[in-house]
Amino acid sequence: MRRFTSRAVIASVLTGSCAAASATGVAVQVQDATGKPLPDTVVYLEPEGGFGAGKAPAGAEIEQKGLKFLPLVTVVQTGARINFPNNDKVRHHIYSFSPAHKFDQKLYSGQAATPQVFDKAGTVVLGCNIHDKMLAYVKIVDTPYFAKTDGAGAVRIELPAGGKYTVRAWHYNTVGGATPEQVVLVKAGDALATAIFKLPMKPPAPADGAASM
Repeated sequence: MRRFTSRAVIASVLTGSCAAASATGVAVQVQDATGKPLPDTVVYLEPEGGFGAGKAPAGAEIEQKGLKFLPLVTVVQTGARINFPNNDKVRHHIYSFSPAHKFDQKLYSGQAATPQVFDKAGTVVLGCNIHDKMLAYVKIVDTPYFAKTDGAGAVRIELPAGGKYTVRAWHYNTVGGATPEQVVLVKAGDALATAIFKLPMKPPAPADGAASM
């Protein structure tokens, strides 16, 4: 199997931008230990000098459809409100026991669920008391500079100014909840800064119905 070299990975992240000379930001590639791209990885950046006054955090929506939470992974800034519409024909009872945000929304359908405000940074695991296989993750971060990797494990985050930034990468299936970080120097109006992460992943869970022989 062909593996990406660091040069090839960086080139793939910048494809289409030609390392845009007017860009200010960071291009990130995330892989597992074998070099396989990792989609749905949350990447977020924090500037060395901290944050100034910013806008109110944007809200988000996690729907229930096909007996699944969609999307599987959501990232929001601290203080954001998330709506939970039920677009299934059955009722759901969603909950979280996570310290970052505990709540319990009784059986409901349609738009009846009370929006939840996620006002503490951390990780929230969502479940459904009626359908045990339903699972989703919310990552709450203190920074407005965040995004998720695409199917190729790549993401670009634009920034308002150059400077020194700490870049972190989080995936719901890493060993021990590892969230590695790198410090990058972003030059305003220059080619995008780059970072590559390789995350240690848990082994895949056994398939349903699998039995020992």
